Amino acid sequence: MSFRLSYRADPGNPWFSWQYVRDNFDTILAALREHTSLTLRAVLIATLIAVPLAVAAYWFRGLAGPILAVTGVLYTIPSLALFAFLAPYLGIGVATVLTVVVLYALLVIVRNALAGLTQVPAEVREAAEGMGYGRWGRLFRIDLPLALPGILTGLRLATVSTVALVTVGVVVGQGGLGQLIFAGFQNNFYKAQIMTGTLLCVLLALVFDLALAGVGRLLTPWLRRRSAA
Repeated sequence: MSFRLSYRADPGNPWFSWQYVRDNFDTILAALREHTSLTLRAVLIATLIAVPLAVAAYWFRGLAGPILAVTGVLYTIPSLALFAFLAPYLGIGVATVLTVVVLYALLVIVRNALAGLTQVPAEVREAAEGMGYGRWGRLFRIDLPLALPGILTGLRLATVSTVALVTVGVVVGQGGLGQLIFAGFQNNFYKAQIMTGTLLCVLLALVFDLALAGVGRLLTPWLRRRSAA
């Protein structure tokens, strides 16, 4: 996506300009939409991969170490190096950005989901077995609901970090708000453009975090009752 400017910085080059926002509203909105879409898709894909990995590590304790080790190693790879490694195979586009941010989100979600599952009280698991629940029945009716606070904590952390990481996708032309920030540097260090992209990233992360916190409160009413007591 290419972002063209219809307004140049004034001689003072302020850190924020409503004139820039008004003149480039459609461009800014397009960048925000792209950033939001990439973030949501990445977190969804990461969750669909990470939660089953956490369940596997929970059921088969011998897998916990390797799973956490592999996701931890992926997390330590510099993002630019990962983009450079994947781009020749996946191309310059959305697939590369999604793959990179998903790989970074895995560790956070797996670790918190596994922590939530392992904190399910043993007596609760034993009671479920006594009631005739099998492994899958206990997972969906007991383990996952009780582990939900930990899973949502992982989702919140992964989402906030993903919002920030998506900006690096500018190196393959799919950075959303990162393209605004990068274009600001190219445009004679246009502060208003840089600050607009940065502020929107912060606000987007805050909105996602508050939304997930609200979902967590709705899905875990027993925690509210416990706090009230």
